[in-house]
Amino acid sequence: MTRLAIPVGSQDHVQGQAQAVVTLVEYGDYECPYCGEAYPILKAVQRAMGDQLRFVFRNFPLAEMHPHALRAAEFAETAAGLGKFWQAHDMLYENQTALRDADLYAYGLRLGLDTDVVTQGLDGRFDRKVKEDFTGGIRSGVNGTPSLFINGLRYDGERDVDSLVSALKQAARDAIRPRAATHR
Repeated sequence: MTRLAIPVGSQDHVQGQAQAVVTLVEYGDYECPYCGEAYPILKAVQRAMGDQLRFVFRNFPLAEMHPHALRAAEFAETAAGLGKFWQAHDMLYENQTALRDADLYAYGLRLGLDTDVVTQGLDGRFDRKVKEDFTGGIRSGVNGTPSLFINGLRYDGERDVDSLVSALKQAARDAIRPRAATHR
């Protein structure tokens, strides 16, 4: 089983508490149709798991297949710099077929980002962050998107809500057992 090579840290985009018993990491591409299909499922999984889950998103733009994926990732990172990563993330997935630069500028305005800020964000300044995410994915065995890791182990099971919630709940039980054993 493939392991997550780069532990979750301060460089990551995280929803949920650090002390959550289960961490789900997604390597995703904003233009990937499979990531688009997974987006509402992952939202439903987050709702179902509540405080038990910490969700992490990492960029893995497959730019050769998806010509707008890198720019979309740069846009999301631009928004992150202003505390609006998750709003940008959601907007990009909810408008996945419209990721040209003009669309990104329009999304920036909807998020309250000045046009100059978006221009600066798309100038390559976030290429290093996106590349670090991508390289971490390669080191973790990611070869397509979306790639999911549950508590550091790659998840290759079914991608429906019930299957994912079941796998996450099992990971939570597995994570709690060792803690309980050490307190006896």
